[in-house]
Amino acid sequence: MQILLGLILGAVIGLAAHFSLPHRGLRGAFLAPLAGAAAAGVVWTAATWMGFGVDSPILWLVAAVAPAVTAFAVVPLVTRARLARDDADRARLSV
Repeated sequence: MQILLGLILGAVIGLAAHFSLPHRGLRGAFLAPLAGAAAAGVVWTAATWMGFGVDSPILWLVAAVAPAVTAFAVVPLVTRARLARDDADRARLSV
């Protein structure tokens, strides 16, 4: 049940990434929170299997850093791919 803390933390960090990065209209509002929650869930599970409890600052640190790194890496990649595809479609349709 404690993994919900990590999932919520990851989703909030992903939501912050969604609103802080440009081109919000080119991606879904759920992409960044989902990426953050997934990263936090994986890291939280791995850290608890390694013996870190909720009282350990290492667990909280990795549960905050992993979704930030993931969301701030995945969202620009998806946005760039969308922009490239849109440009290719515009070029194809203008001919």
